[in-house]
Amino acid sequence: MQRLALACLTILSIAFSTGAGAAGETLRCGSKIVRTGMMMDEVRKYCGQPTSTEVIEHDVRSGNRVTGTTYENIWTYRRGSNKPARLHFDNDKLMSIRYEK
Repeated sequence: MQRLALACLTILSIAFSTGAGAAGETLRCGSKIVRTGMMMDEVRKYCGQPTSTEVIEHDVRSGNRVTGTTYENIWTYRRGSNKPARLHFDNDKLMSIRYEK
């Protein structure tokens, strides 16, 4: 039983470390590739100003107490005939890239 659990954990570890399940997590801007983990300034440098932006404020909690605030920034790039790309940042770090239908 332990060997089976270890084998499953090893397979999951390899899958996540190689980026499996991360389809759609890149965006081409000219000759540059934007990836999750990049910072807002770097994305803006590669892709220019987004078509639209949205900021969502979230409370940071410890138990029932609010201890601070964090911000989720959502940038949308409309790319001609391609599907619009929505980039989600937690504070300044790019967390995900989604393509609208």
